[in-house]
Amino acid sequence: MKHRIVIALLLTSSLSFSQEKDSTNVSYKKRVLESVEVDFLASYYKQDGIHSAVSGGKGTEDLTDITPTIVVAVPLNEDDVLTVDAGISAYSSASSSNINPFDTNNPSPWQASSGASQSDALTSLVVNYSHSSDDRNTVWNAHLSGSVEYDYSSLGFGGGLTKLFNDKNSEFNISANVYLDTWSPIYPKELQDYKSNGNNLNGGIFNNYAIVGNTAYNPTKFSFHENKNRNSFALSLSFSQIVTRKLQFSVFLDVLQQQGLLSTPYQRVYFSDVADSFINEFQLADDIERLPDTRFKLPIGARFNYYVNERLVVRTYYRYYMDNWDISSHTMNIELPVKLSDKFTVFPMYRYYTQQQSKYFAPYEQHVSTEEYYTSDYDLSTFNANQIGFGLNYTDIFTNAKVWKFGLKNIDVRYNYYKRSDGLDANIVSLGVKFVQQ
Repeated sequence: MKHRIVIALLLTSSLSFSQEKDSTNVSYKKRVLESVEVDFLASYYKQDGIHSAVSGGKGTEDLTDITPTIVVAVPLNEDDVLTVDAGISAYSSASSSNINPFDTNNPSPWQASSGASQSDALTSLVVNYSHSSDDRNTVWNAHLSGSVEYDYSSLGFGGGLTKLFNDKNSEFNISANVYLDTWSPIYPKELQDYKSNGNNLNGGIFNNYAIVGNTAYNPTKFSFHENKNRNSFALSLSFSQIVTRKLQFSVFLDVLQQQGLLSTPYQRVYFSDVADSFINEFQLADDIERLPDTRFKLPIGARFNYYVNERLVVRTYYRYYMDNWDISSHTMNIELPVKLSDKFTVFPMYRYYTQQQSKYFAPYEQHVSTEEYYTSDYDLSTFNANQIGFGLNYTDIFTNAKVWKFGLKNIDVRYNYYKRSDGLDANIVSLGVKFVQQ
């Protein structure tokens, strides 16, 4: 599972200032945010593949996710802004449905079951408060976030500081975030029933199905997790600089530390030195994914934006990533916004990603039972990925179109096709609509 909560600092506009030196001081500051802004965001994600981690590195990875989100930014006064971000990520997954594939007459890693794990919804809420100094050269923010789904909950908090200098041509940002997460572990059905019935085959699914292959199924390495917490700590640094009227760059560094239950309790692992047991064509797990309880991550990267002319901008991005699980990766991205008119901009984009696998990864049935840590999740494998997309942005600077008391500011529509060298591919459609109170 991926739980991602994105916290954005509100950047400020320039200051206008005048003062009369008499008995009635009159000063004017341009507001950080002139009026209430409302963003409606939505995305549709559809993937498929052949290496389901739920069934030990083989099987369907079919998944559909729909994510509607609303973001409301409210100016509290000239200097302070309150932002509330609420969203739901609802998915249906043939892969996760196979946590319990035994509610069908023909359990198979290539078919979806109809159990409760087939679908779920992640509900999230982020509240962010930001304050800008009178000269608009200093911005600080603080946030509180929470999210919950069937087997996982998260509480987050943090803050950041932004300093602008050199006539606002230079900007430095530092932020820190903490996420305190808790699992309510669910396990592969056969392991759950085996352990719950006293480490034997009397009860649960074993009363309803006949085991074939190794009929003396005995997953001795399996045990329930005692630690159900996952804590994440992140420190982020970035610096951006306007070099010329046409060139701008930024560099960033993140330092992340995680501790606790970092493996996924319902992802199966099969050992090459253990005889295979099956119910129909579904292989019974030898154990679940086991990973260390600490992980250190270090991404570092840069962006370069070049203004070619009034019609074309070149936006580039590069990131290098490494962690102490021996994963390393490179990400490269280019986007070419082309301004067709005052209102319409199109932007083709391309992203390339390459990754070297974790030392704990091995494909289906290539781990052995004497190992301490093991996973067959292909997200931790070696692969390359290409993503190509296209977007269209409509901007109405005069907000002529209106809905009730809100004027339409812009519409952003994007489509991306993603393909990995391990057989996974995905289609992604996103929509963003911004309204401004008038």
